[in-house]
Amino acid sequence: MKITGTVQHQAWQDKVLPPVEQVRPGLWSFPVPLPDNPLRYVLVYGLELPDGGIALVDAGWDTPEAWDALCAGLATAGCEITDVRAVLVTHLHPDHYGLAGRIREASGAWVALHPADAGLLRARYTDFDGLIAAIREQMAVHGVPDEEAGPLADASRTILPLVRHTDPEILLEDGEQVPIPGWRLRTVWTPGHSPGHVCFLDPDRRLLLSGDHVLPRITPAISVHPQQRHNPLADFFDSLDKVRGLDVEEVLPAHEYRFAGLADRVAALAAHHTTRLDEIALLVIASGENGATAWELARRLTWSRPWEEIQPFMRRTAMLETLAHLVMLAAQQRVRMLDGPPVRWRAMTG
Repeated sequence: MKITGTVQHQAWQDKVLPPVEQVRPGLWSFPVPLPDNPLRYVLVYGLELPDGGIALVDAGWDTPEAWDALCAGLATAGCEITDVRAVLVTHLHPDHYGLAGRIREASGAWVALHPADAGLLRARYTDFDGLIAAIREQMAVHGVPDEEAGPLADASRTILPLVRHTDPEILLEDGEQVPIPGWRLRTVWTPGHSPGHVCFLDPDRRLLLSGDHVLPRITPAISVHPQQRHNPLADFFDSLDKVRGLDVEEVLPAHEYRFAGLADRVAALAAHHTTRLDEIALLVIASGENGATAWELARRLTWSRPWEEIQPFMRRTAMLETLAHLVMLAAQQRVRMLDGPPVRWRAMTG
């Protein structure tokens, strides 16, 4: 893999917001800040249109800082928020979808999303009490102690102010061309990080706008969630295979920095999860006949920081990522699930 967004990379090293950049003629990168978040910013891409308008890929959180940064970025590109004609959302997570509603209100832009994510929006961001109850139950079933299960489920409420709900006007199916003039973007459905995650392929410029599917430094969270497909990690492996051989010169991710060498990065992501599967399988074996819960296994795994330093929302993510690997190990017939609650996992015997 080769870093092509050298200015972005240096900004990442310096822990500052990168500048607005013109990536190609008519194609802009607008960094939109994510305060108090380890991702630091989301890269919103601007595609100039023949009528003087602009289409955006992703949007950022609905915060004053994000709004101001996006408006400033558009100004650098010679546009205003009222010039936005479309917001193409790679997936439903708040840092990608959250600001789309406000952009739509200000400009009349249409919003596009894959139907698998579009169908989840209201339960996640509007009628959310049922979803939080389902997450609370999921925590208990998989071994989270009562004193932590409630706070972990309620952590979802902290993201609600970051989203201004809007229903998409256009649903983008796999392989469909995005209906924006002057561009030949193809939708590539890549479930895993979310059920309806999509990338956008520009075959003319040999670019892939990869959202969170393929990032240059970190791996996207692949979690079992009440709204997720049954085996999201298997979906993610399939989605990696789907983009591995695309003829692209450069990858434009939603975080960090641009890079070349898509196949190499895909191989590294797949290798990471293969190693993690083996690590978890060994922990299950070490748990013996009684097995272990997903929560117990998550606490024993190696993370980027000690478990005691991981905040509640990220502890939940860690457990749900562990669970995603257990589901795939079960599909591979390396572990099996023991009835609960709490559900425990034991190694398969000869």
